[in-house]
Amino acid sequence: MVCPHILTLDLININNINNIRGLITPFNLHKNLKMKKLITILLVVLGTTFIYGQDSLTTDTSKLSFEGSADIYYRRNLSTSATDVAPATSFANNNGFSLGMFNLIGSYDTKNTGFVADLVFGPRGEDAVFLSSGNSSIVNQLYAYWDVNDNLTFTMGNFNTFLGYEVISPTGNFNYSTSYMFSYGPFSHSGLKADFNLSENLTGMLAVLNATDATEYNPTNLNTLGAQLGYKDTYLNAIYGKQDTISKATFQVDLTAGYDLSEKFYLGINTTYNETDGSGFYGVALYPQYNFGKLTTGVRAEYFNTTGDIIKTTGNVIESYITDADFIGLTTTLDYAIDNLNLKLEYRLDKSSQIAFEQKDNLSSIVLAAVYSFN
Repeated sequence: MVCPHILTLDLININNINNIRGLITPFNLHKNLKMKKLITILLVVLGTTFIYGQDSLTTDTSKLSFEGSADIYYRRNLSTSATDVAPATSFANNNGFSLGMFNLIGSYDTKNTGFVADLVFGPRGEDAVFLSSGNSSIVNQLYAYWDVNDNLTFTMGNFNTFLGYEVISPTGNFNYSTSYMFSYGPFSHSGLKADFNLSENLTGMLAVLNATDATEYNPTNLNTLGAQLGYKDTYLNAIYGKQDTISKATFQVDLTAGYDLSEKFYLGINTTYNETDGSGFYGVALYPQYNFGKLTTGVRAEYFNTTGDIIKTTGNVIESYITDADFIGLTTTLDYAIDNLNLKLEYRLDKSSQIAFEQKDNLSSIVLAAVYSFN
């Protein structure tokens, strides 16, 4: 899978941006039934938590923990009055007041083993698990792990990608909107990985995976290999493998790093390169941030390029999208922390080498987001 979510440049709007990775929109007929199922599952999870908390004779609740987040936002275009135009990136693209997601993460940890169940509810969560269906459409991560010793850990299941600087949960990002490199993928993997502590500052990882974002099962019986080498806060990541039975193997290499240059000044870096059959994408982004106490200001400055015909496949069905294009994104964010609540005010400017935004080559917009985390 070279790029699972790139769109035609004649018109980028929220109807195809909101699920840029899968272009999958649930039918209204199923929404009510699906919501009832989600509510039922959530009540069962919370009820189970209460039971565990009461039954201290049979369960060591110190090993069981829950954390999560909830986010909502308001978005408005400044350079156009159109309400269906948005940046060509994932999440937070609806006009006006909109929902993000509710994220509930449960984990159980013993001395050497454990599991993590990461559930997502809401539009952001649906877009993140776009290839899942039924009850699996709320599962962002589900994996078990075994700490063999201090230097080796095996993990099997569905886990978020190790590539890239940004993540699905808004609690893990400084900016509320996402970058082009993040949006072009991947989001998640299913498979088996081994993490190594090679020395005090050097780490490694090797993985055997399904096709990227094919988290429920392997539709093609093909596997992708993954690897990571880390030194302190710098990580070199790579994947290689056929994503379908039609295209040649995909190769992607990615570098992420983060440095505390002083007590108040932080600099993040991300660069990536992806290629399949002569098509793909590459980009680079800088993330400088300065902390004033409860208030932090930061910038995301990104250059992104798509090369050749970007193709997205679902199984053996080819859906092609855009050709060569350059994007420059500049995002400025103010983050104000109030206990567990983070208020984010964001100004974003996107510019493309092609007519990408309602007959224009640029788009400016603002976002006000509220992100609440708990544990």
